[in-house]
Amino acid sequence: MKTTGTTQLSRLLRGVTGVLALMLLAECAFGQKSTVQTEAGTVKVETLAKDLTHPWGMAFLPDKRLLVTERTGKLRILDTNNKLSEPLAGTPRVFDKGQGGLLDVALDPNFQQNQLVYLSFAEPGESNTASTALGRGKLVGNEIQDFEVIFRQEPKVEGPNHFGGRIVFTPEGQVLLTLGERFKFEPAQNLSNHLGAIVRINQDGTVPQDNPFVGQANAEDAIWSYGHRNIESAAIDPKTNKLWVAEMGPLGGDEFNQPAAGKNYGWPVVSWGKNYDGTDIPDPPTHPAFADAVIQWTPTISPSGMVFYTGAMFPAWQGSTLIGGLTSSGIVRVQVNGEQAEEVERIPLATRVRDVEQAPDGSVYVLTDQPDGKILRLSPLK
Repeated sequence: MKTTGTTQLSRLLRGVTGVLALMLLAECAFGQKSTVQTEAGTVKVETLAKDLTHPWGMAFLPDKRLLVTERTGKLRILDTNNKLSEPLAGTPRVFDKGQGGLLDVALDPNFQQNQLVYLSFAEPGESNTASTALGRGKLVGNEIQDFEVIFRQEPKVEGPNHFGGRIVFTPEGQVLLTLGERFKFEPAQNLSNHLGAIVRINQDGTVPQDNPFVGQANAEDAIWSYGHRNIESAAIDPKTNKLWVAEMGPLGGDEFNQPAAGKNYGWPVVSWGKNYDGTDIPDPPTHPAFADAVIQWTPTISPSGMVFYTGAMFPAWQGSTLIGGLTSSGIVRVQVNGEQAEEVERIPLATRVRDVEQAPDGSVYVLTDQPDGKILRLSPLK
């Protein structure tokens, strides 16, 4: 029987589809894909470690080892041979439910002198309550010694959601800690509690006297900005020394903001998204008293983890923030210029990304949010 050109094309397409299907099956069977195409060229994706239970935060030590938290309450060290340590002793007891647990890790700006490590975590309270807390202790060998809590979100409430928890040090050495509104909505507009706020404290937990609400009646002195929903991405722009955050919206309406002292960001009164039941929420321009987002994402990316890239390994990424995406399954690259920002690229990794960090050599490390989470390394394919 004579084969027409259309039939030949159909068979070819079926063949190509079959090959693609086999590639997808192989990828599922054998794990993370080994390369990804980006504006910086082909990027190599290596799995350095696996079988971490919902890894959440990471920080490089001066000797290039990596501290990694697991939401279950474990803190481990990945050595330069990519071997994971046993869990370190001395970490706090955590509320390991839902989105709670051991969250971020950060080094004191003077770590080489004092060996202090900061940990944020969901701290359990009475009657199944919890809140976000921040503590610090000294890293000695494979142990955190003399751990002490220096800040507690008040009040402790029931529920497993929206703990925030990112730790950022300002150039002056103060601590900015992001706090979710614990899925309680209205308290984010109330200055008498810490729900839905960014707080600014000194390294010992005391409150800087130039915080915007110090001395104001019925206001928590530690609050820096408020009206936030749930911030799990935060970093300082090294060019301007200004804080940027990526904030989770409800059904749509994730935000990229440059929070300023004393500003109210509107949640839950306004949002670019909708409530989970589909009901509308007024858009931010309808209430000009609230600060609006620089970028909003609908559909959501579910941002978690963020770093300003400054390394030499990826020149095309310099000056950008690399934001982890949970629902967008990769990294969202945003170019920042002063107070302006624009999404310029998505780097698909086909996995939920919980945190992103720049390594000392300029490569990019990624934590995947899975019960068998991984540490990935991105570098140019040579």
